[in-house]
Amino acid sequence: MRFGVSIATALIASALMSGDVAGVAAPAAPAAGDKPVDVELVLALDVSYSMDLDELALQREGYAEAIVSKEFLQALKSGPTGKVAVTMFEWAASTDQKVIIPWVVIDGPESADAVAAEILKSSIRRASRTSISGAIAFAIPLLEENPYHGLRRVIDISGDGPNNNGMPVTMARDAALEKGIVINGLPIMVKEPSYSTMDIDNLDYYYEDCVIGGPGSFVVTIKNRDKFKEAIHTKLVMEVAGRVPERRVVPVADTPAEPRVSCMVGERIWQDRWGR
Repeated sequence: MRFGVSIATALIASALMSGDVAGVAAPAAPAAGDKPVDVELVLALDVSYSMDLDELALQREGYAEAIVSKEFLQALKSGPTGKVAVTMFEWAASTDQKVIIPWVVIDGPESADAVAAEILKSSIRRASRTSISGAIAFAIPLLEENPYHGLRRVIDISGDGPNNNGMPVTMARDAALEKGIVINGLPIMVKEPSYSTMDIDNLDYYYEDCVIGGPGSFVVTIKNRDKFKEAIHTKLVMEVAGRVPERRVVPVADTPAEPRVSCMVGERIWQDRWGR
């Protein structure tokens, strides 16, 4: 089931730690030598040119502050092992991904502080094109080949525009879902749509219908720059705790048969403007 959540609803959910536990398929048995953790979490950060420098800084600071927060550390303790394995990478074009935090285990305040410090130390860069599909494709082997065995495996994608490079985003999404990986999204909608930045209306719908997937997957949308860090905090706490936002009840007759936003909208805009 896929669904979206407002900042207000998500903040209440994370603060109270209430809601349904995300249902997931039974994980495969760990291989010999695998290290048990509650979650294997890949944090994928958009660094395309449509992200301004202020947004890029807020994104880094938001993750660093969330990881050391009281709510995050409480969520960490709620799992059977009290440990999560995390890696973070930046992405732009289909061939442009850069790991900035290699796989590391967070199991308490000391390790959380160390990871937060590494996030803030890494230099900020920007790059061309937006390939959400490339980010997902890059994340899959990170989850398949790391030395940890999590009860849940999650790709957490933040971005401010639709896929416009690489394979169609739904192909990459479906490949991840086939492996039992959950994809959550953080669509960033703090600017008015602009011709020069490839922004679209209803990016939250695009993420809900075309990007996220898997049991308990969800979207936290940022529509206010002042709520940037709060949204990251909310999403990260829910992911670690295995919680999901309160579901929106949608009558069957109102359920759209097709995505509300074309899953190829980014590719079409790019083709219309630049013809390649």
